[in-house]
Amino acid sequence: MDAFTIKDLENLSGIKAHTIRIWEQRYNFLKPKRTDTNIRFYSNEELKTLLNIALLNKYGFKISHIDKMKPEEIQERIFSLNDVQAARERMINELLECMVDLNVEEFEKILSSYIKSKGMERTVNQVIFPFLEKIGVLWLTGHINPAQEHLVSNVIRQKLMVAIETCIPAFRKKTTALLFLPEGEYHELGLLFVYYILKNKGVQTIYMGANVPVKDVAYVIKIKNPDFVFIHLTATATNFNFEKFLTTVSKNALPTPVIVSGLLTQQYKKPVPGNIFLKKSMEEVLAHFATLN
Repeated sequence: MDAFTIKDLENLSGIKAHTIRIWEQRYNFLKPKRTDTNIRFYSNEELKTLLNIALLNKYGFKISHIDKMKPEEIQERIFSLNDVQAARERMINELLECMVDLNVEEFEKILSSYIKSKGMERTVNQVIFPFLEKIGVLWLTGHINPAQEHLVSNVIRQKLMVAIETCIPAFRKKTTALLFLPEGEYHELGLLFVYYILKNKGVQTIYMGANVPVKDVAYVIKIKNPDFVFIHLTATATNFNFEKFLTTVSKNALPTPVIVSGLLTQQYKKPVPGNIFLKKSMEEVLAHFATLN
């Protein structure tokens, strides 16, 4: 993809759209093109430029000073940032740059290095999930090329599958979990991460995967009687009715508790059925799992 909207830039960089417009007027680093209807759009290179500038600005560099820097100096300054969080954000930006450039080799190299240094759980929490949250809006709006989506999803999926297959828990718990994604939801990275976490904790896990009809889940619940069901929603179909889904899955799972996390839970304000538990962040999910026996 080489045509990002100003809203895309806001979501990916954290810089408000009105601030981006002001920067365009005052400085020289962004030169968007316009459609026939006079709507701004930005290239891959402009996205990468803004990501770097936003990072430096966040960690103390004045925008007027950054504007005078050459590209090599900007890169040098970015790599000189010593703050731990800044280093993580730099890595996330590098993953975004690899995504837009379809640079699968470098994308995998960055992830492998962090996994080797910090382990899978920290890599997912500190790098992969923040990265996926940034590009999640692009999934929802359709502003991500399928080739880019396949690149990032397949590399991350491969890493998670290796971690799951090689995971040997120290002991097994009596708890059993059932994991699935509803029909129309194919983004299973969050679900796979939870599969890894639960397996690592010794929880017996029934993994049904993506795009599963609720009636099939109900059948497995009846036979296997899991202690809870877990669902992580990333980018559901445009006609997906979240309220209706919660009601349907609640009835089919009763009395089994159903934990639901993902983007849709963060904005949902209506009451939920008694056996439904919404978790608005992966931190809340992991905190809940820490209480499992």
